[in-house]
Amino acid sequence: MDKLQDVLNEISGFVWGPIMLVLLVGTGFYLTLGLHFFSFRNWIPAYKCLWEGRKHQSKEGEISPWNALMTALAADIGTGNIVGVATAIAVGGPGALFWMWVTALVGMMTKFSEVLLSVYYREKTPAGNWVGGAMYFIKNGLGPNWKWLATLFALFGMIACFGIGAMVQANAISVNLEKALSVPQWLTALLLLVLAGLVLIGGIKRVANVTGKLVPYMAALYVLMCVIVILINLPSVPAVFWWVITDAFTPTAAEGGFAGASVMLAIRMGMARGIFSNEAGLGSAPMAHAASTAESPLVQASIGMLDVFIDTIIICSMTGFAILVSVTPEGPLWSSGISGGLLTAEAFKINLSSFGEYGVTFCLTLFAFTTGLGWCVYGERCVIYLFGDSAQKIFRYIYVIAFGLGAILALDVVWLFADIANALMAFPNIIGILLLSPMLFKIVQQEVEKDSRFTL
Repeated sequence: MDKLQDVLNEISGFVWGPIMLVLLVGTGFYLTLGLHFFSFRNWIPAYKCLWEGRKHQSKEGEISPWNALMTALAADIGTGNIVGVATAIAVGGPGALFWMWVTALVGMMTKFSEVLLSVYYREKTPAGNWVGGAMYFIKNGLGPNWKWLATLFALFGMIACFGIGAMVQANAISVNLEKALSVPQWLTALLLLVLAGLVLIGGIKRVANVTGKLVPYMAALYVLMCVIVILINLPSVPAVFWWVITDAFTPTAAEGGFAGASVMLAIRMGMARGIFSNEAGLGSAPMAHAASTAESPLVQASIGMLDVFIDTIIICSMTGFAILVSVTPEGPLWSSGISGGLLTAEAFKINLSSFGEYGVTFCLTLFAFTTGLGWCVYGERCVIYLFGDSAQKIFRYIYVIAFGLGAILALDVVWLFADIANALMAFPNIIGILLLSPMLFKIVQQEVEKDSRFTL
């Protein structure tokens, strides 16, 4: 087992390594230039579309544009926003946060593009499911010769959903609750089995209704806690902001328990954690957006790109600043040698006492639970592509059982398999986007000409 784990660690390190980062970020730059900085010029109309999207806009689709975004955000806003940001700063230094921002700003156009293609090339199955995603825009956009690539994406997505979506999230919840509140893991497993079953057996519409109501309040609560921490340390904020920018271009010296970091390490940690958090280019979120009742692919794609902005520019930044402004008697908290979720928890504990400690526990639990809900939608869409509508209900029951089991099992190998599959989803997705980019540019041009709210 140890040898298998070592091999999987090597594979994971490779697929999430520099080649992946260059591919994802490079694609984002290419799309940003090719679409004339659409995200920078149209973010206000995008927010207006989101507000209007609280109601169904057409007879095509299953869930409202608002609920489609909330379902995608449910999967995106997870442990990466709390644990991943802290890890990036603890390993790469404050400058890692800057490179997270860069990744997000170009990633907005990647997310926009994959959502637009997913809605444009989506299908309605015999059972009435509106399905889309990389497997469908590859199959329908590139033709039968590329069907093998679409099948690979769906296969990787199905594998990833059980690890990243169900078992790993459930395990994070049970470990978190046991450490903070002494809740036995078997009890957490039972509760998750019941709660997940009540939501997930109802399918995408019930998931969307739950996430549409839960995610905004969940995110707002966490951001509010971060804002309070930042306000407590308000005099330090300008210096921290400047610190983040300068450290992005200069090596960070060793300090306290911090070993020091090169510029390349800051870039790698910031970009890797940013992509892992907002999933731009991985092809997951478009599977939820494809079920939207938005009036046009352009409208839903514009709403979809806000996913990256909200997840990384807002929520990840809040975590980063809450950590960087926090100080202990020995010096800055971020350089104390603590990493991961413990670093974030300590920042809230220092500033908000027990309220902060329990608040982080509550938020981490909600984040992980909603991530599990969102990934069920993704896995279901992959299963429908591979096996048809008849496999839909069977998948839901298996996923719910996996959710419960994840809370009580050791998941090192499961996590590595899922982590590799998650990374491998990006390759078919990005290949499809790049090959269809001429068509993408043409669709956007045509859609903008019909919708005066947007400019290109």
